[in-house]
This record gives sequence, structure tokens and C-alpha cells, in this order.
Amino acid sequence: MESNVQFVKNLLKYTFGLVPIVAGMDKFTNILTNWSQYLSENLTAMLPFEPSVFMMIVGAIEVVAGILVFTKTHFGAYLVSVWLVLIAITLVLSGDYLDVAVRDIVMAIGAFSLAKLTEKKS
Repeated sequence: MESNVQFVKNLLKYTFGLVPIVAGMDKFTNILTNWSQYLSENLTAMLPFEPSVFMMIVGAIEVVAGILVFTKTHFGAYLVSVWLVLIAITLVLSGDYLDVAVRDIVMAIGAFSLAKLTEKKS
């Protein structure tokens, strides 16, 4: 039983460490997708710079979050979970990419589960 729990913790740790790092780095290259397309027109209109610059800032935050999952798993997993919920809320409010919003909520639950699994027992 304990080996299964450790296996799941490791699987989640590598998933929520690597995926934010890869997605964050891709914000600079747009190889996987054009990330700026996910920004609502309202948000884009409020930005003091180009949407691509905003996405690079987002990418840097995601890379840091992924690294934190590897180095400070408990905190990093909570950070990734909250980040994914915020992205989902933004997408729901824009009314676009609702399928991605649902996916991000599911991933947030996974990251939250990792955080709970890494809690220190008193």
C-alpha cells in the first residue's frame, strides 16, 4: 500500500513539475500553440504591452511554479493548483475555451491532491 502511495506522489510530482515547465517555456516559442489566442479581448485591451509579452511573463511564472513542485513540492503543488483555477476562471469569464477551463480544473484537482499527499503528519 505504501509503495502505491509513493508511486502516485512521484507520478504527480513529475507531472506537475514538468508540465508547467514545458508549457511555460513554450510561451516563448509558441511551438505547441499560439498561447495569446487564449487571452480575452477585454484582457488584451487592458494590457500596457503586447499579448505575447504578457504570455512570456505567464511562462516565466509557470517555469518557476514547476521548479517549486520539484524543490518544495507541498508549496509548489498548491501554487500550481491555484494557478490552474485562476486560468480556468479567466477562461470561463471570457466565455471561450470552456473545454480548456474544464481540463484545467481537473488538473488543479490533481495538483491539489499532490499537495495533500505531501502534507506533514503531526
